Amino acid sequence: MTDGSQFIDIILFAMVALFLGLRLRSVLGRRTGNERPPSEVGHPSRPAVVPDNVVDLTKKRRGDGTIAANAIETPLTGGLLQIHQADPNFTPEAFLQGANAAFEMIVSAYARGDQAALRPLLSDEVFENFNRAIEARKQAGEICQSELLRIVSADFEDSRLDGQKATITIRFVSQQLIVVKDAEGKVVEGDPSHPVQIIDLWSFARDTHAANPNWLLVATRSLEE
Repeated sequence: MTDGSQFIDIILFAMVALFLGLRLRSVLGRRTGNERPPSEVGHPSRPAVVPDNVVDLTKKRRGDGTIAANAIETPLTGGLLQIHQADPNFTPEAFLQGANAAFEMIVSAYARGDQAALRPLLSDEVFENFNRAIEARKQAGEICQSELLRIVSADFEDSRLDGQKATITIRFVSQQLIVVKDAEGKVVEGDPSHPVQIIDLWSFARDTHAANPNWLLVATRSLEE
């Protein structure tokens, strides 16, 4: 590879990183809910070598069907009000829009095994756990084919402000087609003709005094029947 092509590669990677950063900024600009401390659990089904605060996006998790509709406007009370007072630019509506976009990006990137796309969206700990799950899947010769059909609802589960750190947990209910195939193309998990309903609790956090406005995914948890 020539020096010129290496330089072009560096420029392209920098442009991709900038795009993801700007995308997340507009995406997770501002949003939250009344919140308890985020739970950091969730267990990948294959292989069992991944720590416990990364949710296995290839595992089927069904909801109970009792999904509340998203509120058009979320009142600034409790943790949301505290976060708004610490950061006047914060609004629940804008945050929830960003959280939805981040959810789609992260679910898609995890299914593809795209560590580079995941890196700017996750905290160091969560990224390490997602990365280990992806590497374990590669070593097992498995391929995950996942399609996010729609987000049924995204509601505030918790919100709090500890000093300068704001943490918001969103309850996502989604419908997805998830299929895991082995190295020979045989389906080992999931049904390509049967969508599953999945409930996830995702916690996002940021320093309200930091110049960087981005929120990072800091914990995930799945709810199962």
